[in-house]
Amino acid sequence: MKRTLFVLAAAVGLAGAIQAQAAQAPVPKGYKLLYSQDFPSAKALKDFLFSDPAAWRYNDAGGVGSLELYKQSRYRPRVRSPYNIALLAGKRFGDFVLEAELLQTGKEYGHRDMCVFFGFKDPSNFYYVHLATRADPHAHNIFLVNDEPRVAIAAKTTKGIQWGRNQWHKVRVERTLADGAIRVYFDDMARPIMEATDKHFDYGLIGFGSFDDTGRIAHIRVWGPALAPEKQGLFR
Repeated sequence: MKRTLFVLAAAVGLAGAIQAQAAQAPVPKGYKLLYSQDFPSAKALKDFLFSDPAAWRYNDAGGVGSLELYKQSRYRPRVRSPYNIALLAGKRFGDFVLEAELLQTGKEYGHRDMCVFFGFKDPSNFYYVHLATRADPHAHNIFLVNDEPRVAIAAKTTKGIQWGRNQWHKVRVERTLADGAIRVYFDDMARPIMEATDKHFDYGLIGFGSFDDTGRIAHIRVWGPALAPEKQGLFR
């Protein structure tokens, strides 16, 4: 009974935190909710396209339904970039606001990370946000993959973040095509921890994953003015 109450309290607490944070971070006028996913069952995984489906599974530990990256993908990209990728299939986003809850389950070290992907054209052309414990030329930055190994493009970033243990964190990514603006928020929805300006890619897929760690993704919301369909079969 105590365990049941604890799980229920944890789930209610997380939901309350999400609602409170969302109230502090409105979306731009003219945006509508384009995608929403709370992972009520394993059927939700059908929404995603994976670099390696065997590395992902459904998880509802703690009463929170999620997509879990639980082992390393057997996938090696043509150019140096993340290995573990789960993309929302069949949807391309241009201007958007993305919010999700992330829980990192790997060991603690400088590059302990989770990633958010966007503007994804193909496995060698996309952007990704790398959220890591410590920043360096290859970690904790906004990266461009443009037919060559990833390049850091953030004009502003921080020294890193603290994932903790068994801690959910709210992440928000904002993207506008006209000015090329990219802004990333972590827990504090009022102050971005990363900012960049880049116009290499416009519409593209969005998704989640890690360079070479593990973690869980829950409570995804994506707002924007519109989206366009995307072809399947990116990873072969």
